[in-house]
Amino acid sequence: MTDSTTIDYDLIIIGSGSGNSIIGPEHDHQRVAIVERGVFGGTCLNRGCIPTKMFVFPADLAEHTRHGERYGIRMSFDGADWPSMVRRIFGRIDPIAEGGRQYRHSLANVDVFEHTGHFVGERELEVGGQRIRGTQVVIAAGARTFVPDVPGIDDVPFHTSDTIMRLPKLPQHLIILGGGFIACEMAHVFGSLGSAVTIVARGHQLMRSEDHDVAARLTEEFQQRFDVVLGSTVEGVRMTADGVVVNVNGSDGPRHIEGDVLLVATGRVPNSDHLHVAAGGIEVDGNGAVIVDAYGRTSSPGVWAIGDINGRHQLKHMANGEARVVRHNLANPGDLHVLDQRPAPHAVFSSPQIGAVGRTEHEAVASGEPFCAITHAYGDAAYGWAMEDSTGFCKLIGDPRTRMVTGAHVIGYQASIIVQLLVQGMHLGNTADEMAVGQIWIHPALSEVVEQALLKLMDAFDAHDAGR
Repeated sequence: MTDSTTIDYDLIIIGSGSGNSIIGPEHDHQRVAIVERGVFGGTCLNRGCIPTKMFVFPADLAEHTRHGERYGIRMSFDGADWPSMVRRIFGRIDPIAEGGRQYRHSLANVDVFEHTGHFVGERELEVGGQRIRGTQVVIAAGARTFVPDVPGIDDVPFHTSDTIMRLPKLPQHLIILGGGFIACEMAHVFGSLGSAVTIVARGHQLMRSEDHDVAARLTEEFQQRFDVVLGSTVEGVRMTADGVVVNVNGSDGPRHIEGDVLLVATGRVPNSDHLHVAAGGIEVDGNGAVIVDAYGRTSSPGVWAIGDINGRHQLKHMANGEARVVRHNLANPGDLHVLDQRPAPHAVFSSPQIGAVGRTEHEAVASGEPFCAITHAYGDAAYGWAMEDSTGFCKLIGDPRTRMVTGAHVIGYQASIIVQLLVQGMHLGNTADEMAVGQIWIHPALSEVVEQALLKLMDAFDAHDAGR
């Protein structure tokens, strides 16, 4: 039964992930409400970036043991104590989430509504039978796993990224539906720790959103490590006494894949439909993402949206940046800041890692504008040569007219760190020449891969100019 009394707030925040950082000292004299239907802290802390990387690190250690003989080092992997890992990881994370929850409950000017909420009017929501209205509303309700319409899926106890990391024991054979970053990171984790892994992907490459050369290299590497089924259609799934069977029609014909655990990692969708945003006068795009302008404002005056739900980027670091901008804009309506419009960097913590920012070569071709593209192998730099690396490379896309780097794509050891050198230069407006020769590069650090790639791109620019 709904309470007919509506409580008024100066600010309502829907979601306790990046939205939680909206609240600052400037709100000490305002009445604030936080609406959170799940665990406090949002996806990144509880079931996303943080716990996955806490599993990736030991997975990397386990994977390294398999390659020691190449360097004359005898190492062995004697198995993983999965229950101990789960206890250690969530024994650290869960208290942080609960601490954040208790802290917000302790503030006299903040009310925490731990219920599902949805819009019933402009800046008005119904939450757990109570109606609340805000002068300003920030939607930071994130996204959820997309589950495809596969025959039998509702009758099978499958897992998603929300639950897979809290399994009671390590799977003997993990079947993964999907070929994106969650699928690849989880394949690396479970495969390195001892599970047999089968990846079933609809596309003909894994990580299809990456530059085509990076996607091709990752696919090659994963095909050596795992059972990878590409170009596939899942005809159905069913339970067995020991787990599940996935019936697949792939590029190599039909297959019946048996495993004890099924992970569905086929993408994520914004939670706008759960919030009934249309009732609040809030427009969404064809994918269900809340539409925002350059300042983070939605189509409904006084309502803002940040993070995964606005569809700009499904990246925690970008959501945090949006939260800082919107927090400023709430307090300074006469001095609005714009959301970061620069290319968003990202990383995939698979093995090999991927780090990227800016245009892919395909996007450069589609633009119709002049561009140069070069690739430089890890093994062509001194440290990469010492590693005997035959996998990693740095690929750069550049505009010969401005001599700017417009895209950077790295695959290999510590790619998530290596690419940051290029992110910095691109975001600070440096040309490839300035990045390459405007500083001293430490020899023989792995970062020389970037220096040498930049020098190669400069040569490509010169050749382009000479050929005009």
